[in-house]
Amino acid sequence: MELLGKARAVVRDGKVVEVSEPKIEYCPLFKKLHGIERITKEEIVKNLSYRIENFGLFTAKRKIIEERVFATFGASEIFFSCLKSGFLDAVVIVADCAGTVVTSNPKLVQGLGGRISGVVKTSPVAEVIERIENEGGYVLSRDAEIDQVKGVLFAIEKGFKKIGVTLTNPEDAKACAKIEKERDVKILKFAVHTTGVEWSKEDALNFDLITLCASKSLRENLKGIAKAQAGESIPIVAISEFGKLALLERAKDLNGILIISKPLPELSQNQPKPLV
Repeated sequence: MELLGKARAVVRDGKVVEVSEPKIEYCPLFKKLHGIERITKEEIVKNLSYRIENFGLFTAKRKIIEERVFATFGASEIFFSCLKSGFLDAVVIVADCAGTVVTSNPKLVQGLGGRISGVVKTSPVAEVIERIENEGGYVLSRDAEIDQVKGVLFAIEKGFKKIGVTLTNPEDAKACAKIEKERDVKILKFAVHTTGVEWSKEDALNFDLITLCASKSLRENLKGIAKAQAGESIPIVAISEFGKLALLERAKDLNGILIISKPLPELSQNQPKPLV
């Protein structure tokens, strides 16, 4: 899994066995949630070990159902609200222990998605897969394959028409747009885990929603095309009207005060450091 600072960590038998150097040293979200002032390999091991111990990441003890939210406008939180309201009828997400998962259960989305960062590869854990299926999830393959485009097609086979999907590259977003036209479905294409990407404005236009993470290029290239934004430190930006409506579905689910301003992206001083 790639996590704090987009460092890559390997977990084996419930233990963190390898961690690479992080690409950034400060993240506003992890400062807020965990008090991490500076991202180091030691902090990464500590944070991931905490997730393994308390939530069972990558193990048979994985907790999969959750109603609490961890970020006001995180990807899983937006999907959570969109499923609750009926704005979407299913989402395609990535889960440790199971790979690509399709579900219409908002609590399952939050339980699986709210605890993870960028899962690159995972081994199947039969007990977790069985519990996911018992909670209304469909697992793409028994070997825990991660393929979000296949996951979208899988969701369509299950009869879903309004589908959200997390994606990490413009090529998959283009493939989903093609499916959308050919299959007469609506697909909310949500770009996640974007630290270090160098996407052009044309690349960004393939998505409905984009989380900016610590991407310098996205902060520069989304000017003039963003239609809505949630958050100022690590913003979620809507590129399409469909994406804007999804942000509003999440906003309607909140009790707090909303600030609407322009031009976009509107950034606070509290940004990830350095941007890459």
